[in-house]
This record gives sequence, structure tokens and C-alpha cells, in this order.
Amino acid sequence: MSIKSIFNNMLTKKSPDEFLEERNSSELKKTLNVFDLIVIGIGAVVGTGIFTIVGIAAQGGPEGVGAGPALIISMVVAAIACIFSALCYSEFASMIPVAGSAYTYTYATMGEFMAWMVGWILMLEYAIGNITVASAWTGYLFQLLKGFSAHLPNWLVNPPIWLINDYRTANIICNREGWDIHDKVPYLFDSIPLCINVPAIVIVLLLTVLLVKGVKESTRLATIMVGLNLFIITSFIVVGSFYVKPENWTPFAPNGFEGIFMGAFLIFFAYIGFDAISTTAEETKNPQRDLPIGILGTLTFCTILYILVSLVLTGMVHYNTIDFQAPIAHAMRLVGQNKIAGMISVGALAGLTSVLLVYQLGTTRILYAMSRDGFLPKSMRSIHKKYKTPHVLTWISGLVVIIGALFMDLNISAELCNFGTFTSFIIVCVAVLILRKTEPDRPRPFKVPFSPWFPLLGIITCGGLMVYSLIKLKTSAILFPLWLLIGVAIYFAYCYSNKRKEG
Repeated sequence: MSIKSIFNNMLTKKSPDEFLEERNSSELKKTLNVFDLIVIGIGAVVGTGIFTIVGIAAQGGPEGVGAGPALIISMVVAAIACIFSALCYSEFASMIPVAGSAYTYTYATMGEFMAWMVGWILMLEYAIGNITVASAWTGYLFQLLKGFSAHLPNWLVNPPIWLINDYRTANIICNREGWDIHDKVPYLFDSIPLCINVPAIVIVLLLTVLLVKGVKESTRLATIMVGLNLFIITSFIVVGSFYVKPENWTPFAPNGFEGIFMGAFLIFFAYIGFDAISTTAEETKNPQRDLPIGILGTLTFCTILYILVSLVLTGMVHYNTIDFQAPIAHAMRLVGQNKIAGMISVGALAGLTSVLLVYQLGTTRILYAMSRDGFLPKSMRSIHKKYKTPHVLTWISGLVVIIGALFMDLNISAELCNFGTFTSFIIVCVAVLILRKTEPDRPRPFKVPFSPWFPLLGIITCGGLMVYSLIKLKTSAILFPLWLLIGVAIYFAYCYSNKRKEG
């Protein structure tokens, strides 16, 4: 085969009409309404940002400075970068309402190779994001258990660190406490450390079983958890506002623009939620109307909530004392509100569980779309005869998260997830511009206003934050290009030939 024919195949596109035909013949149940979509979006956005990332964004991580009280500015910057992409997602989701999200939109505009690469990036975005949340879930679980230390056995409240952390986190804890890690972590063959985050593995397994049984059943659970989550966050805002001390807001931006932009980069992790809504398009009853409402409604509501929480949090305690693992529960304990802190830990577990559920759902639906297009083995897209869900892919995505949780810590996985999010957002903005040029007359139930300016602003804002962060960060800035290279290798080693066979 000539290089020219290979290149032409790499640029082969799938028309929107082909995707729509696949939707009409899909075996997936169409059960979701606009309320379900907003629940999915809020469930993914609120839990992650408020319960895990705000502490790191305010105080700074191992490789970046924090925003301090200027975290509220970081929130606004992240929201502005998101709104342009959200509008582009809404246009595509209403026009091509099929599973796959940015992967599908790229296939319709840029061709086979770019579609695979975007799908590969989305796998990083969702699966690695789930590792971050699973690690945080464990942290909040033991925050809650410690509140019952007088009534529970010590082995349950304070288990060995190697059973509730990955190795890197266990090493950080040992260095902080002045412990010898060889005394705290067992080693296989005297050289391989054995660290297993057991609670994270258990919760991922339970949610995988639930997702196999059906998306509607999963959203019912998410609705309960989101309701509890919002009640507790509202309680934090109301009660915490009485403990705000204006002096904690000074200096307002201790690390200047660098801290604000790094904070915006980190908090961007939380905004995967509206992308997750688009992955459920094939299971939505009225996608042309409901998907744009779900995406834009989620973004607006969650941004307001984020700003209020960060304002109260940085006003209650000095940004240097904000806890990484459980920031708002820890803040309540510092002001003597232990009962509220316990409630917050319960809400955090509910919120993070809903995030895990939505991320797992998003991973599976993207893999399903890629398998249907021949990028993955045909056997993977098998639909459960009783539950009508892609059960094989659901289990595969669950096992990927479990394996990843053994090796990756919260900071690195959150940063990698962000790079994937920025890339997919930029590509969706570019895809809108391409399809407006190539198919200007195609019906668009929702249209991005002020095109091409809004898509271009989405590219500039997301691209600027991404480039800035690549310069400042070290480990994740190396791992992300490495992930892309692995994706290129897999495409040429397997996907290209497999698509030709299935085609």
C-alpha cells in the first residue's frame, strides 16, 4: 500500500448522517431526560472541584504555586475558558447526538487518525480522572471514620498506610512524619513496594456492577447523592460565612498572575462534567433540546457554587492552612464545627461517588463508540442481553482505574486529566469551525453565537492555559506527550489494519 493511500485513509471522515443512522439502530436504551443530564453534569463537576482540587489550587502543589484567596479569580478564568467550549459542545451534541463526545465530532470533521487520537486523549481524561477521584474518596472515608474513633476499632480508623494509599503518596506521608518507609510498607523480594488503595478498589468495583445494570439505575443513585451533596455544600456556605475573617483574604494574590493561572489550570479538572453529558447523547430521549440545556445549565450553576465556596473557604482559614485531601471539612474543624465537618465528609463521599459514577459512564460510552468504528476489537462492544449496556467495556474501564490507582497519585493524575481536557476542548472548537465551513446548510438545533469569534476565543483561552501549564509543570508535562506517542504507536500497530478488516 502506498504512502498516499495510507494518508488518505487516515483522513477518511464519517459523515454526521452515518452517525445518526447508527444512533437510530443503537441497542442502547434511550431513557435520559434533561433533569437526568443536569444531575449527571452536576454530579461530575461539583464533587471533584469542591472536595478535592480547591485545596491544591489555593495552596499550590508539588510543582506549582497556588492562587491563595485569588482562587475566586481562578474560578472565573476557568469558567470563561469553559463557556466557549461548552457552546461548541452544545452545537455538536444537538446536531450529532451519539455516544463518543469529542471523538465523534472529530471523526466527522478531521478524519480517522485525529478521531482515534482524540478518543485516546478522552480515555486519559476520564480514566485518569477517575483515579484522582478514587484516591480522594479514600481520604474522605477516613476523615469520616476518624470522627467515630471513640466507637470504632483502631485498625479500622488508622489502617496501615500501604492499604489506603499508592506508593508515591505513602512515601510523601512517611517523609512528612519522619518515618522510614521500609517500616511502614511491605516489600516483595526486598525491592518491590506493595501499596494497595483497598477502599478505592472496592468503590470502583461496586460502581462498575451498578453501571452494568443500567444507566437509568445509575442516574437514580446519582440523583440521591447530588441532592445530599448540594444540601451539605449549601450548609457549608451558610455556616462558614459566619466565620469569615477578612484578614484571611490578604494578601489576595500571594503568587500574582502565576498563582491565578495555575489555580485556573487545576480547577479546570472539575469541568469535565459537561463533557460527560455529551457522552450520554445516544441514551437521551430528546437530545436536540435537552443536551444544550444540560451542558450550559450545569456550567452556570456549578460556577456560581464554586465561587461561593472558594470565597467562604479562603475567608474562614488562611490559604496556607487549607488541607489538601479534605479542604472544607478540615476548615470546619479548625473553627470548632466538628458536627458540620462530619456532615461535610458524608457529603464529600456522596459527591465523589457520583463523580466516579459519571466518569466511569463517560469512559465506557467513548470506548463503545470507538469499538463500533473498528478501533477496538469487535468483541468489546457486546451489549448485555438483559440490561442493554456495554458490559464488557464497563468492566474493562473499571479494571483500568483499579490498576491505575495502584501507581498514580492525586496531583499527577489531576494534571494529566487537565491536559486531556484542554486538548479535547480545543479540538471541539476547531471542529465547529470546520463543519460550519464544509456543511453550512446542515440543520443545527443549537448554534454557537458570534461564530467564528466564540470558537476562536475557546481555542485561545484553553490553549493559553495549557501552554502556560506545560511550561510550569514537570512530571505531567513529560507524561502527556508520552501518552500521545503511545496512542500514535497503537494506531499504526493495530487500529489502522483492524479498521480495514472490519470495513
